[in-house]
Amino acid sequence: MTDVSSLPGSAPDNWQWQSRAACRDLGSARFFHPAGERGEDREDRDEAAKRICAGCPVRTACLEHALRTREAFGVWGGLTEEERHALLGGRRAPAHV
Repeated sequence: MTDVSSLPGSAPDNWQWQSRAACRDLGSARFFHPAGERGEDREDRDEAAKRICAGCPVRTACLEHALRTREAFGVWGGLTEEERHALLGGRRAPAHV
């Protein structure tokens, strides 16, 4: 069963920051790499996503969410999954059993 203990509750206050995000209406393709994307293409997409995050009014809340819930994919709060993984000292989310 999936462990959801690290997720915030359903109270709207826990999620309102998302309505003010710079990425709100941009679609997920800019922030999540497609299967097989590597090298310069991936670096370019990540950098473009980070430029959007750089001017986002809720960047801190987004990054805090990604770190707290161990978001495994995509650019969140201006950091890639590899950067977040390194920031957390190499700790990954527990495996779902």
